[in-house]
Amino acid sequence: MIRLTAPWRVQEVTALPDDRLFVRFVDGLTGFVDLSALIASPNAGVFARLRDRTLFAQAHVELGAVVWPGELDLAPDAMHAAIKAHGEWRIAP
Repeated sequence: MIRLTAPWRVQEVTALPDDRLFVRFVDGLTGFVDLSALIASPNAGVFARLRDRTLFAQAHVELGAVVWPGELDLAPDAMHAAIKAHGEWRIAP
C-alpha cells in the first residue's frame, strides 16, 4: 500500500463553476484553484481541452495530484504553496 504523507498531496478535489476547483490536502489545508485565465488564453496549450465543461468536471485525485483524463495534471506542491500563502492559486498562462 502506498502512503501519501507529504503535506502537499491532494486528498480531495471538487470542480466548481467558472473554471475553479476546491481542493483539500492531506495536512488539512483547503483552498481554491482558479484556472479561468489559463483555460481562456490562446496560450493554454494542452489545458485548452478543459474548455470542455464535461472534461473539466472529471477532475479527480490520483496519487496525490489533481488529474483529468488525457494525462492532464497540476503540480500539487506549487498548488499547496500558493494556497497556503494566498488561499487561492490563480494559474496564469
